[in-house]
Amino acid sequence: MTAKERAAWAAEIEKHLLGHILPFWAGPAMESNRGGWHAWLSHDLKPEPTRPRGLVLNTRILWTFAAAHDRRPEALFHDRAEVALRWVRDRFWDPVHGGGFWHLDEGGRVRNDTKQIYGQAFYVYAMTQYHLAFYAPEVLDRAQTLYRLIDRYAHDSRHGGYFEAFERDWSKPAISLVGGHELGAAKSMNTNLHVLEAWTTLYQAWQHPAVAARLRELLLLFLEKILNPQTGHLEHYFAADWRVLSDNYTYGHDIEASWLLCEAAEALNEEALVKRARSAAVLMAEAVAREGLGADGGVAYEGRAGRVTDTGRDWWVQAEALVGFLNAWQITGQKTYAIAARRVWDFIRTRVADPEYGDWHWRVDTEGRPDRSRPKVSEWKGPYHSSRACLEAIRRLVGTAGAS
Repeated sequence: MTAKERAAWAAEIEKHLLGHILPFWAGPAMESNRGGWHAWLSHDLKPEPTRPRGLVLNTRILWTFAAAHDRRPEALFHDRAEVALRWVRDRFWDPVHGGGFWHLDEGGRVRNDTKQIYGQAFYVYAMTQYHLAFYAPEVLDRAQTLYRLIDRYAHDSRHGGYFEAFERDWSKPAISLVGGHELGAAKSMNTNLHVLEAWTTLYQAWQHPAVAARLRELLLLFLEKILNPQTGHLEHYFAADWRVLSDNYTYGHDIEASWLLCEAAEALNEEALVKRARSAAVLMAEAVAREGLGADGGVAYEGRAGRVTDTGRDWWVQAEALVGFLNAWQITGQKTYAIAARRVWDFIRTRVADPEYGDWHWRVDTEGRPDRSRPKVSEWKGPYHSSRACLEAIRRLVGTAGAS
């Protein structure tokens, strides 16, 4: 791609972010009476007030509007970030034991008080991004406090990485609500991936040696324990000593990790780690392109033993594929990855984006038909993947030099 072509594509993506994604989350996704976001909206935007307010959704909303304001400072984005901050900082925070509650009810009362490390990671991630966008030392202090809690109670000092979930007072393990407990898993790729993501962002704001050490540890665990070098896929669930307990993989997590590992290594600014992370990123991107990328430009959800087992095209998988293929293109300069990224973007634009209600469908099939049984908003369906993909793609297209 020429510089002109890259700039034109970046402008197209920015127009979609500002005109299609963020207006939905700044408008229809919000409640009119409580000053927050709906916990759940059907595909045609009908609410179910009895659904729980999720920590993950609200921290991801906070991250989104802070990151959007960082890219394009606007009063609307600042206002929405403030609304989200009030929920995350004031309602989801446990004032007794620290950490974020997993669920609140429609009135903001605690519904599930367990400390799911996946959710705690997003709390740190969102609060740190708010500080980076608006310079708020007291918000960064909350992120630092939670980092210390997670590291004190959830870090495995023997085998490295982080355990999954704890009771409210952090005194004993709780059932993980992000999967793996049915296998007896003590750790998951998914939780540790998002802890790595959170520590990467925290380190950008607070270059403490302890954060660097934990970030380096997680990066090495992904490179040496979680990534299967024979298949190019990430293993999912593990015993405490990182013995593998599962045999499937998700293409979205593979391609998401491919660029997050590079981001972590670049934050640490260690040449040898950057080289290893980039090599792993290309390995994963190639595996996803070879197995999961369909003729329609969509990426399948799940696979096993080199074959697709779930052909659904979930919104977040397409978002991560856009960034992951662009990242592989930047690393290698190989045109095939740029073409793959463009195919994914065209699939998003023509199939995943919802022309009727705004934002993106949760899932479409191989014929491009949306699954209307799935919600537009839920504790797992938020603006983070789609917005982040757009912001990352814009940054990479505008800032890329030398790739062609």
